[in-house]
Amino acid sequence: MFNLNESKYGLHIMIIIIFLLLSLFTVMPVLNMILLGAMIAYGITPVANRIQSKIKITSISIFLAIIVVIIPLILLFIYVFWETAVFADMFFASHNLSVSSGIDLNLAVNIFVQALPVELQGFIKPYLGLLTSGVHEALTYIFNYAIRFIRHFSDVLVQLFVLICSIYYFTRDGDKVMEYIFVFIPKEHRSFFERTLDDVANVLKSIFYGHFLTAMVIGVMGGVGYYFLGYKFALFLGIITGIAQLIPIFGPWIVYWALALYAFFVAGDIAQGLLTILWGFVLSLSDMYIRPMLASNYADMPSLILLVGFMAGPYVFGIVGFILGPLILGIAYAVIKSLKEELENDKLERKIGK
Repeated sequence: MFNLNESKYGLHIMIIIIFLLLSLFTVMPVLNMILLGAMIAYGITPVANRIQSKIKITSISIFLAIIVVIIPLILLFIYVFWETAVFADMFFASHNLSVSSGIDLNLAVNIFVQALPVELQGFIKPYLGLLTSGVHEALTYIFNYAIRFIRHFSDVLVQLFVLICSIYYFTRDGDKVMEYIFVFIPKEHRSFFERTLDDVANVLKSIFYGHFLTAMVIGVMGGVGYYFLGYKFALFLGIITGIAQLIPIFGPWIVYWALALYAFFVAGDIAQGLLTILWGFVLSLSDMYIRPMLASNYADMPSLILLVGFMAGPYVFGIVGFILGPLILGIAYAVIKSLKEELENDKLERKIGK
């Protein structure tokens, strides 16, 4: 253990700080991918270790773990975009609208509103102009994002390459990184940092098991239920249900209530609507059981942290912010919590000393 308080290390520390700042400036364009890679590496390390116990070759074990975890996510995103495109094509074709010949946005919004129940039409029509304006802004944002994506496709490839490399090296050398960090921590503060790392690990497990895994289970249950209830795009609806489950305030009820209203007022199938509501209550009750069961052994994180992370993350980190936002805020929560416990312990020790 080095004593960094010694004056002979002053120049060394200053040089290290300068180059750390330069390094941070250098990696800033891909910093979100590096952080995301570190988070994913933490999650796939147990998978890689289990594979390595069978194969005995570290590199192959890590690549297989990456394939097991990453490929399903990529296929999931491809499927969501595909189903969205199919649904949009069906909507345009059924109303004789053509993208190639141009779409009258006002006409498209009017057709959509006319498909709603009469009661809802009366409520929405006074705000039709505002709704059209909002749809226009949303479509403009999506098209601009698509154009930027295509224009900077080479940058996307670089970021994906950095992500894969980050996952690989953090999975392989994560323990060595921690060893380097602990070398520079004074001995009197080491217990605090060790406790903080334990809290961070618990927060990460709580987010994964208590929220992401719960959303996956609810999404699968929702998709299976929608299929047996006779809804088209059941798998797509299940994925949307899982995504909604991630957002603490919303939850899956926005999906199954929308389906129930569609069954009641558009399809005219009262039985399907009632069964949809019943199945929705099953999903909500399942969440109350599954979430505590999966996260009970880990940190209990306030829902506000998750909500702010999910909402603000994409503004800072792009689409990966949906993952990085809650994780970073969760880690900040763990660090503050650890410091609070440290201060409380010091205060208790001073009382006992008196």
